[in-house]
Amino acid sequence: MDKTVKNTADAVKDIGDGATIMIGGFGGSGAPIELIHALIDRRPTGLTVINNNAGNGRIGIAAMIDAGMVRKMICSFPRSSDPRAFTDRYLAGEIELELVPQGTLAERIRAGGAGIPAFYTPTAYGTELAEGKPIAEFDGRHYVQERWLKADFAIVKAYLGDRHGNLTYNKAGRNFNPLMCMAATTTIAQVSRIVAPGEIDPEHVVTPGLFVNRIAEVEHPQQEEDLIRAGVSYA
Repeated sequence: MDKTVKNTADAVKDIGDGATIMIGGFGGSGAPIELIHALIDRRPTGLTVINNNAGNGRIGIAAMIDAGMVRKMICSFPRSSDPRAFTDRYLAGEIELELVPQGTLAERIRAGGAGIPAFYTPTAYGTELAEGKPIAEFDGRHYVQERWLKADFAIVKAYLGDRHGNLTYNKAGRNFNPLMCMAATTTIAQVSRIVAPGEIDPEHVVTPGLFVNRIAEVEHPQQEEDLIRAGVSYA
């Protein structure tokens, strides 16, 4: 099955108002900037965004927030070198925040992909993040129940992909991306190069095409940090 689409605009064309979207990346590493900007061009609103952070500068997720597209952020690190977009909206009461410890965020996403509705972790016990959540004791230690995270869409960045959607990543660019591919109803990937099926060694495939619905080639992807240093603002 050929899962390629002709461009990033086609890839995100059915993401509508109110969708829950997982967006890959750890800061700028592995962040699908071109897919995010294609989504901004469409301007869906009322979105719930799941990402490690809440955007930086005036590009990527921060530009989504500036455009008024995001209703709620679920993330572990809402601060950055330039967090104005999120901070201004949050202080004005225009965006919700669900703060999740980083390891717990990864495990909640993994649980969503694995079909595990809840699990226990000691991470947030005794803090405000545990308020209202079930607590259990195992072997003399207290644990907090955390629920899975799933999404309508995941938009991710990989290095290589084939027409069947098999993906491999570039070093640290892997981060949350493979987990998110498994936890979404529809996964959309941008890759630097699309190759023919069989050109990626099966031993090197990180995300099997089973978990990918669409793939778009972005030959020279932009890097978040470079755009921020250049003072780019995506409107």
